[in-house]
Amino acid sequence: MYIAQHLKAKNIAEYLLYMWQVEDLIRANECDLDKIEQQVIRNYDLPSEQKQELRQWYADLVNMMREEGVKEKGHLQINKNVIIGLTDLHMQLLRSPKFPFYSSAYYKALPFIVELRSKGNKTDEPELETCFEALYGVMLLRLQKKTVSDGTAKALEAITNLLSMLANYYDKDKKGELDLD
Repeated sequence: MYIAQHLKAKNIAEYLLYMWQVEDLIRANECDLDKIEQQVIRNYDLPSEQKQELRQWYADLVNMMREEGVKEKGHLQINKNVIIGLTDLHMQLLRSPKFPFYSSAYYKALPFIVELRSKGNKTDEPELETCFEALYGVMLLRLQKKTVSDGTAKALEAITNLLSMLANYYDKDKKGELDLD
């Protein structure tokens, strides 16, 4: 909860990846709050009041996952809303002549996005979701100490650059510092 709050304020891209990881952590514990308490919450060195807040946060997420039908796969609406907001900003940045470096980063990443979408048969999902799925997939591979091919590394570099720029523009936009016109 505290990590999520910090990341949401500092880097929306890292926040989204973290929240996807939390969804998977909840699934790994079968959406069972007692298991989450034993496997996750008890490992935090926090005062009991903060542990109770953390437990409530996980309980709320578990309830949302049940209500939204994403206990086995998919993402919570709160996380989908982040993608929607980022996609809106992404489209505004591409339409604006003031952000040629962003457009350039997008067009460098686009061939990889198209390839990933065709491989995954997910042509109906937002392009940015494809980008985040690629980053998340590579993160999982690295956690498993598996190697990443040169082609994947090249794609990851282009996608990471695009999402990094987008996250920075998102932060500026939230602060009222981004002039899109």
